[in-house]
Amino acid sequence: MKLVSLLLSAIVLFLCTNCVSVQVKDNTLSTTSTNKKPKNVILLIGDGMGLSQVSSALFFQKNTSNFERFPTVGLIKTSSGSDMITDSASGATAFASGVKTYNGAIGMNLDTIPTPTILEEVSQKGLSTGLIATSSIVHATPASFFAHVKKRRQYEDIAAFMPTSDVDFFAGGGQKFFNNRKDGRNLYSELEENDFQVYTENLPTTSSEKKEAILLAEDGMPKKIDGRGDFLPDATQLALKKLTQNKEGFFLMVEGSQIDWGGHSNEADYLIGELLDFDKTIGVALDFAEINKETLIIVTADHETGGFTLASDEGDYNKIKSTFSTSGHSSTMVPVFAKGPGAEHFNGIYENTEIYTKIKQLLLE
Repeated sequence: MKLVSLLLSAIVLFLCTNCVSVQVKDNTLSTTSTNKKPKNVILLIGDGMGLSQVSSALFFQKNTSNFERFPTVGLIKTSSGSDMITDSASGATAFASGVKTYNGAIGMNLDTIPTPTILEEVSQKGLSTGLIATSSIVHATPASFFAHVKKRRQYEDIAAFMPTSDVDFFAGGGQKFFNNRKDGRNLYSELEENDFQVYTENLPTTSSEKKEAILLAEDGMPKKIDGRGDFLPDATQLALKKLTQNKEGFFLMVEGSQIDWGGHSNEADYLIGELLDFDKTIGVALDFAEINKETLIIVTADHETGGFTLASDEGDYNKIKSTFSTSGHSSTMVPVFAKGPGAEHFNGIYENTEIYTKIKQLLLE
């Protein structure tokens, strides 16, 4: 009996040593898992990406989808502070600042008061920061992490925030908002005056010692199906090389912007091409985290676009036909995938503002 008791004690000790338990203390998150809090966070946002969009990664490519590599999956509610159906500006502001705000707001609360962003807050703690998008860099989602304006289409006003922002690396489109402005300002010069190396032709092959500004299109980047190439995964790889130079850690936001645009136009081939490109980029982030164990990967969406459905083709259950129910956004919940230290806090069902809250608690508290 004594031997049996000792064996049972050893088993219990082993299980407790290797289990994950989540504790909430003073409204902050802690973990007793072997995974400590992260030093780096990569937030990947598939704009307009609902569960059917994610599911298309399982049916329209030969390779195993990188979405299948995540051990933690949750769901977020996407309504804004003004509407049941959110837009990208209020959705991104919820992620960036943790507030429910009105549709169209960039880094503003319901009273049009600027809200601190997670990018600004981690920068103040000495972490490096980066933003990547296949839209222009002043589009709603990336803009909400570094700018504060009342209306999302104030593109020139948004761009003017960038030279003195806390961003260390950014890549996307939007040249015309920096060098062909109505007010005559040359933001390329202002970026250079603020220690940015500016690139407008191609992605650089090596990282500069300066901060990096990469603007490769007049407005949004080309569609993937029109020959954009591997801009998104390659820019993500480049950003990781740059940001890991800071031993304190980093925060990087990567947006697959045009998944949303394919949904708005009800073009299945466009949407799926962008989704598969985003899937490949997720793989870059996950591969990085396999080596850099202090990295938390979070993948989610601001909302679903198009009412996208993978239906049967004329009743044939062995053929999938992509269909749409709207050219706008829908109110459906969207998935959250997480892997790395702190990933266990992203399961369940919760408000989109919790993405900000959980990242802040894990990185800064």
